Amino acid sequence: MREYFYIVILSFLILGCTKENLVSQEPGPPTIEFVDIQPRNVVEFKDSISVTFRYSDPDGDLGSENPDRKLVSVMDTRLDEPDYYHLPILAPPGSKPAIKGQLTMKLKNTFLLGSGGDEVTSYVIKVTDRAGNESNSITTPPITISKE
Repeated sequence: MREYFYIVILSFLILGCTKENLVSQEPGPPTIEFVDIQPRNVVEFKDSISVTFRYSDPDGDLGSENPDRKLVSVMDTRLDEPDYYHLPILAPPGSKPAIKGQLTMKLKNTFLLGSGGDEVTSYVIKVTDRAGNESNSITTPPITISKE
């Protein structure tokens, strides 16, 4: 009798796990949330900057296998155009699970634009999924750039 009970329970569990339950039903844009930027004071051309943010994507199509496809936009607020970075694929191709996690990106070495001493900047970051949906943007706290 006990085995019969376990078989019935196992049957309900298996029947309840359909593909529809595992796949997000609401495709849409990814979202990101700022976590940290380090260091807050950098020397031009010398120090790297690491930005950490959380991401979530309801249909799991963040990132690309193609390293030439740049899906992360990072805008130095002192400049007119953003830099773009590759984002590795975060879920297996062909699957559509809702995903979330945390990423730390290493930004290119920064530099002073003028001939003065210190400059202050922030970064505005957005990600785009493979379907072309753009996330919200996040703005980092200010960092100070100085000469060596």
